[in-house]
Order: sequence, then structure tokens, then C-alpha cells
Amino acid sequence: MPTYITLVNYTNQGVKNIKDSVKANEESVKIAEEMGEKVIGFYHIMGEYDAIVISECSGDEVAVAGSIMASSDGSVRTTTLRAFTQEEFSEIIKKLP
Repeated sequence: MPTYITLVNYTNQGVKNIKDSVKANEESVKIAEEMGEKVIGFYHIMGEYDAIVISECSGDEVAVAGSIMASSDGSVRTTTLRAFTQEEFSEIIKKLP
């Protein structure tokens, strides 16, 4: 299954409700998995982003739906990236003229 990395930033509303964030994040992971996403890791990080989620999905549609669902209550903004393994990238390179 394709791998995705979702970059997460808390909004002002999310920061205001930060004490509820662990429970909300656990609920988001549960819903994402019910939608067909396999969450490999959820990490709170320092720097430009507040958290990252690494997941596997059956396709882009599931990954986008998961990001929309996570953002729908207004507590976070997400950016979802498709990640390619070294093997997948090698296959892409082989197709170049």
C-alpha cells in the first residue's frame, strides 16, 4: 500500500483546546483506520509543524479523506504528502527516457 506523511499544525482553536488533543488524536486515528487507513505512527514534533502522521492507504482518495476528516472540526490544518520507498522511486526512474 502507498505510504503517506501528513504534516499537522494546530489552529488557534486547537491550541485553545490542547488539553483535549490526545483524546481527539486517538479518536482521529480510530476513525481513519475505520476508513481504511493504516496509521503507522503519530508523532508530536518540534519545529515548523506540531505533529506528523505516517500511514498507509489503499490510494490517494483514502488519504485525502483522512486529511479532510482530521481537519473538519477546525482544530488542525494538514498537508498530506505521498512518500515513495527507494524501490518505488527506482521503478519511477527506470521509466525516464
